[in-house]
Amino acid sequence: MTILAVNAGSSSLKFSLHPLADGQVQPHVLSGNFQGLEPGGSPQMGWQQQSGGKHQGALDVPEGASSFAAALDALRTLLRELPDVPPFAAVAHRVVHGGGEFTASVRVDDDVLARLARYESLAPLHQPHNLEGIRRFRAAFPELPQIACFDTAFHATMPEVNYAFALPPEVTAQGVRRYGFHGLSYQYIMGELLARSARGAGRVLMAHLGNGASLCAAQAGQSVATTMGFSALDGLMMGTRAGALDPGVLLYLLEQGWTHDRLEALLYKQSGLLGVSGVSADMRRLRAAAALGSQDADRAIRLFTQRVVRQSGALAACLQGLDVLAFSGGIGENDAQLRQDVCEQLHWLGLHIDLERNRDPGRQACAIHTPDSRIEVWVVPTDEGRVAAREAAALLRDAPAAGG
Repeated sequence: MTILAVNAGSSSLKFSLHPLADGQVQPHVLSGNFQGLEPGGSPQMGWQQQSGGKHQGALDVPEGASSFAAALDALRTLLRELPDVPPFAAVAHRVVHGGGEFTASVRVDDDVLARLARYESLAPLHQPHNLEGIRRFRAAFPELPQIACFDTAFHATMPEVNYAFALPPEVTAQGVRRYGFHGLSYQYIMGELLARSARGAGRVLMAHLGNGASLCAAQAGQSVATTMGFSALDGLMMGTRAGALDPGVLLYLLEQGWTHDRLEALLYKQSGLLGVSGVSADMRRLRAAAALGSQDADRAIRLFTQRVVRQSGALAACLQGLDVLAFSGGIGENDAQLRQDVCEQLHWLGLHIDLERNRDPGRQACAIHTPDSRIEVWVVPTDEGRVAAREAAALLRDAPAAGG
């Protein structure tokens, strides 16, 4: 059997195909991404087999059809035409927000979908599109169980002192609290560290740095604190999100006549690396622009780095020390300069990295610290799809009935 793991966004559909062998979920044998699915976009499709087959090109969208529907048709055709693909057991969906209600993966039915829709306003960039993806896959693959796997679930172990806000009970009783996100990524990173390092069960700081960015402090393999909060806006500076922001700024802008929609666009789409630099949300483009003399791009990079350093110190304090630091995500895995700059500013913790190993850590989990470093430093390429597939396999094995 195989499990199809998918991540449906506003303009993209990522997928990976994971075989089951002896009850264990294996690395993907096929992965790909449909992009440009937004209205007026330029739909593209790309996929690659582990065995080497690769395709990249435009997605054909029939007249009158939606780009997402065309992507589903293309995906069905691709899966049907691939040789030696075993039958499917389930479709595993990444869902950003499960609130306090969904603290474990769940098989989706109409009731579950209705309950998950309550969290759309808490993650407007992700949740509506995650749920619409589930609806479309239910229609396209009605014979397959659809499993929702939550980015918030990994953080359900946080103690109250680390998730509660200093607000009156009539507010917190409505579910206003810190939830945390990137949980599927952190679950994978934690599993890799536990398997590869004797210190993995100790005090671990994980940095998922990409267009969305956060830190997670873990102990004994469980989340105890994280930088993201009630929504995916809090904490670190991100690609287009500002991160931690004085609420007084929002009150000021409201006094200036800003509307809810204008504030939402500012906070989710116009801030962060893009907003500061005026160039791009992509760290690679910012590095290139800074090298050519762009002071705004350089300022954005320095601010991003400083936020990572500052929040790392705060979470190290929550853990009362540090045994392991792990980098992941698109920036964390690929930007050697960022890793070097962060680690140099955390040297007071007794942290030292091997500069040569840091420049090229490879595609597998790799330790980049020097022998005399008091703290282990790892680069761990994440695999959220594999975690979602594992969650689906476990749920089908142990709790096949729908519910939450």
